[in-house]
Amino acid sequence: MKRWILLIPLALFLGMAAFLYRGLYLDPAELPSAMIGKPFPAFSLPDVQNGKLITQADLLGKPALVNVWGTWCISCRVEHPVLNKLAQQGVVIYGINYKDVNADAVKWLTEFHNPYQMNISDAAGNLGLNLGVYGAPETFLIDRKGVIRYKHVGVIDETVWHEQLASRYQGLVDEAKP
Repeated sequence: MKRWILLIPLALFLGMAAFLYRGLYLDPAELPSAMIGKPFPAFSLPDVQNGKLITQADLLGKPALVNVWGTWCISCRVEHPVLNKLAQQGVVIYGINYKDVNADAVKWLTEFHNPYQMNISDAAGNLGLNLGVYGAPETFLIDRKGVIRYKHVGVIDETVWHEQLASRYQGLVDEAKP
């Protein structure tokens, strides 16, 4: 038997170890999204609070943050006061209540205030699936034409807003001005 065949398991082990070692240094907030540069997916879903049908056409006209959230999401509770503050400052925010019980979402918004100009109920998770959502919170930045320009995975806090999102959002607002 050839001795080099005995090195195959060692080579496989070293290849796997290198692959796993590289994974230790990846930033989970920088998950790639195939949706960047593409229009927001088509949908027709009810509003969380009034049940009125919302479609992707309702998202057109202004740049906005589209925030995926759920009452079951502990990180969303941390993020929510920051979203309220941004909404008070005039930032347009649309919500996607992801895989949640609608009554729980209404109670949450009553208790913790509602930063969303529209809030889409995605109880089955189909819109989230079409967006490539891994979980909540995730936030998409869309332009006035409804094209997804950026995706942030994780909590939006003051630092994330100032370092990653504010300038991108303002750039889209400036671009939308006549």
